[in-house]
Amino acid sequence: MVTLHIEHPITDLATWQAAFDRFAPARTAAGVLAHRVQQPVDDPRYIVVDLDFPSTEQAERFRAFLEREVWSVPANSPALAGSPTARILAAA
Repeated sequence: MVTLHIEHPITDLATWQAAFDRFAPARTAAGVLAHRVQQPVDDPRYIVVDLDFPSTEQAERFRAFLEREVWSVPANSPALAGSPTARILAAA
């Protein structure tokens, strides 16, 4: 299993959460096994998302989808307030 780890600033959580929820079917279709959404305790304008995948290839394809279809389209990412950082992580 690998994790697509994403971090970025947001304008507000409610708007971000609504946009995130709209892409639930895309996450399922891409093979996401589980997801976690967290925020730093001292920064309500920042979000951290972990998406677990069975393979690196699936995580890479979904990262490309996010870059192409979500983050680059303001209507699909209305609360995005900066450039996301996305890394694929494997257990050491």
